[in-house]
Amino acid sequence: MKKVIYILLFCFALLASNVLEAQQVPIFTNYSNSYAIINPGYYGLSEGVNAMGLYRNQWTGFKDNVTGEVVSPVTFFASADIPIKVLGGGVGMSLMKDQLGFEDNIGVNLGYSYHFDLGMGTLGIGLAFSFNNRSVDFSKAKPLNDDDPVIPKGSQSDMLFDFNFGLFYMVPETFYVAASTTSLLEAKGKALEGKSSSSASFVGDRTLYLAAGYEYHFDNPKFMLNPSMLILSDIASTQFNISSRLWYNNKFSFGVNYRYQESVDLLVGFVVKGVQVSYAYDINTMGLKLSGSHEVSVSYIFKLDLEKSPRIYRSIRYL
Repeated sequence: MKKVIYILLFCFALLASNVLEAQQVPIFTNYSNSYAIINPGYYGLSEGVNAMGLYRNQWTGFKDNVTGEVVSPVTFFASADIPIKVLGGGVGMSLMKDQLGFEDNIGVNLGYSYHFDLGMGTLGIGLAFSFNNRSVDFSKAKPLNDDDPVIPKGSQSDMLFDFNFGLFYMVPETFYVAASTTSLLEAKGKALEGKSSSSASFVGDRTLYLAAGYEYHFDNPKFMLNPSMLILSDIASTQFNISSRLWYNNKFSFGVNYRYQESVDLLVGFVVKGVQVSYAYDINTMGLKLSGSHEVSVSYIFKLDLEKSPRIYRSIRYL
C-alpha cells in the first residue's frame, strides 16, 4: 500500500515540474461527485452506468461595478461512465459549460480507464481526450481607453485539444487515493486577433490534483463518517479542500467542507430510490463582501448485470 501512495505522489510531483502559470479550472464543493471530469482513472469503478449532473452559481448576484451586469461565475457539468469487462476497465465522458464574466468555455472529455487488481483494491489508469472551446466577448469590456491597442475588439474564440491523465486506487468500502492532471499538454491556441499588438492567446489550464477519502464505520451500522480531501494546483496558485460527511442509514448526509482562505461550506444530501441529491452552500471567508455560492448535484447508477467482484466499487460512492 505504501508503494501505491509513493507512486501517486511521485507522479503528482513529476507532472508539477513543468507547469506554467494559467487560469485555474472551476472547483466544486461536491468535488467527490465530480471525479469524472478531473480524473479519467475513475471511469468504470462502479457497478453500472454512473450518471450525474451538477450546477454551481458562485458568488451569487456578483455585479460588474462599471456595467452593473451580473457576472458571477456559473458552471454546468454532466458526466457518465460505465465498466466494460471485455476492455478490462471502463469508458467515460463528461461535459462542462463554464461562464465567467465575459468568458464562456465549453469542454468535452472522452476517455478510457484500465483496471487491475493491486493489493486489497483496484487501480484505474485512465487517459482522456479533451476538447475545449474557449471564447471571450471583448465588446463587453469597458477599458479606460477605448482605443487601447492591447485589448482586442468583438468576440473571439478558439478550440483547444489536449489530454487528461489520472490514477485512481480504491479499496471498496474503505478508502481511495488518486492523482491526476488535466490539460496535460497545456495546448496553446491561435493569437488573439484585431488591433492587439500583444502575443496573447488562449491557453489550456494545466492543473494537478491529489485526492483521498476514507469510510469510517461506527459500531452502530446506521452511521458512517466519510472524511476526504482534495488539493489542486497550477503552481501559480494552490487550493486545499478538507471535507467530512456523516451518513445516516445510507439515506441522509450532513457535512462541512473547508476551502483554505476562501470559504466554509455546508453540505446536505439525501437518497431517494437510488437517486442521490446533494446541496452545498459556500460561506465566503475572504472578506471581500462577496455573497455565498450555491451548488446542486444529482446522480444515479443504472445497475448492470455484471459478474460480481469483491473489488468492484459498491459503496456510497464517497459523495
